[in-house]
This record gives sequence, C-alpha cells and structure tokens, in this order.
Amino acid sequence: MQANPLSEISLIRRLKLNQLMIFERVLETRSVVRAANEMRLTQPAVTKVIHELESCFDGALFSRSNRGVVPTELGLLLGRRVKSLMAELRYMTDELNDFRLGTSGHVIVGTLISASARLLPRAIATLKARTPNVLVTVREGTTAHLFPALATGDLDIVVGRLPERELPIASAFPLTHEVLFDESLCAVVGKGYGALPERVAHLSELADSPWILPTPDSPARLAAEHLFRSAGLPLPTDIVESLSLLTNIGLLLETPRIALMPRVAARQFTDAGLLRILDLPETAAFGTVGFSLRSHKEQSAACRVFIECLREAAQATAPDTGA
Repeated sequence: MQANPLSEISLIRRLKLNQLMIFERVLETRSVVRAANEMRLTQPAVTKVIHELESCFDGALFSRSNRGVVPTELGLLLGRRVKSLMAELRYMTDELNDFRLGTSGHVIVGTLISASARLLPRAIATLKARTPNVLVTVREGTTAHLFPALATGDLDIVVGRLPERELPIASAFPLTHEVLFDESLCAVVGKGYGALPERVAHLSELADSPWILPTPDSPARLAAEHLFRSAGLPLPTDIVESLSLLTNIGLLLETPRIALMPRVAARQFTDAGLLRILDLPETAAFGTVGFSLRSHKEQSAACRVFIECLREAAQATAPDTGA
C-alpha cells in the first residue's frame, strides 16, 4: 500500500507542539520512563503520544532494546527537524521575555578544555553582573560532539579551540567562527611531583617521567606529538590519556605526573597555587581559541550580550609572553 504524501496544512492540523516536545525528550533520553519523569507525565501518556506520531507519519519512530528505545531511520530524520524547531521555540520565548520583562533569556554554551578554566568563567561572571536574570547552561565536550549540537540548535554557541580549516569538522556544518586569541601548550605539574629544578634545559630530561596527554581524537594530541617530535623524542611510555580537567588536576596533585595544558587554562590553577608551569625551552602551538555560531541565524539578545562579555574576557585572559 502506497503512503499518501504529507502536506504542510495536514501536518499543522494533526501535530501539536507538546507532542513534538515529548518526542524530543524520548529521543534525547532514549527512554520513555526518563522522558515521562522529566516532563512530569505518566509513562502511558508518553507512549500514547509516540503512537499518535507514528500513526501520523505512517511508520515506527523507535524500536525497543534492553537499554531503552532506539530511534529508527524515520525517528532520526524527524528528530533533526524537531530539534531545530524546539531551538527556534526557545529563541522566540527568550525574545518575548526580553521584550516583556527586560533583559532575560537563556544561553546554552558548549565548551572545550581550552576555555572552561579561565576564559568562560570570566565571561559568565561579566554576563551575570550585567544581566543576572539570564540563565546560563554550560555543556562540556569535544568538538565532534559540540558542533553537531550547535548546528541543530541544541547549543547557542561553542567556545574553545577552533579546528584548523583543513580538518573535515571545520566545514562539516554551517557554522561561523571568530578568533579571540592564539594559544600555546605548556607543561604543568602539581605537588604530587615533588621537588623540581627551576628550569629544565631540554624536554629529554622529562621523557622518562609519567605524563598526561590529550586523547588521540583531540586536536591537542597533534600539538603534543609535534612537541616531542620536534625535540627528537618519541612519546613517553607511561601516559594517561585524558581531557578531563578535574581528573588531570587530581592526578597532578596526587601523583608525579606531568601534563600538557593550554597556557591560559594553566594560569588559572597556577594563580590558585595548585599547579606549576615548567620553564621549558620547547613550546607547542595549541591553535586559536574563539567561538562558533550557527551561520545565517540571528542570535538571541542574551546570546549577543554573552558574546560581548566573551570578547572582553578574551582581552583580559589572552596569553602573554611570560609563564
């Protein structure tokens, strides 16, 4: 039996926003139970909505598994559009509240390690001082996870290291990038390392030490590999691969490891007395730090104010020539 084509009018008449909101939560949580709990609905009510949508689109949206529900090809197709629709609804809500109540709204920020320790906290502090009613949500992840979320509207902005133009991820999504400053990697240790000379003449003096390096899928790993290769050294054999700031700092405080960290981020912890930056003759370029936005999409009033705060914070946190 051949399915009849859909039309905009038929969808408008048959679909309701609350149905799409429920579908989006099931898609995001991969669970009818969790979606029902988040939306304060009963499980049968959520199941009924999914069945109504499946009837509307003449196909299954999810299949059941031992771990919950898995979207079908139709479910994934619908999900991409529903995420964008929910993002536009959130933008409209922010703009209406801004018009009715004054400066308010919600900014959802994706962040990478290069921004999460110093640049982003300063920008958020400035934003909250100016517009305390703006809600800020921060989500940490890798570029591979954050850029798709930004493209669909799940995030308003991504702050951190910008990918090189030649990398596929740089042009895989319709995004616009703005450079804030150039960044470098530095080697840091914590009190777990013990006594350390004031200056290390060559990286080879530390080659046998245990290290913490960025994960292989991170662009920062390429910079780390280049640092050792330029010094004529292989990568250390005793390494932990991690992009988790909390995990890395915990290891540095408890064990005699050396870590590579963006200099701006490292300064936040050296100022607090938690870490020490090693005085190495070798340096590694980390790349450019900036922010990314969806192309051809007007930003909400709250996001525009946040971008202003981000630029100001970048001027205050940009790395200098000293350690």
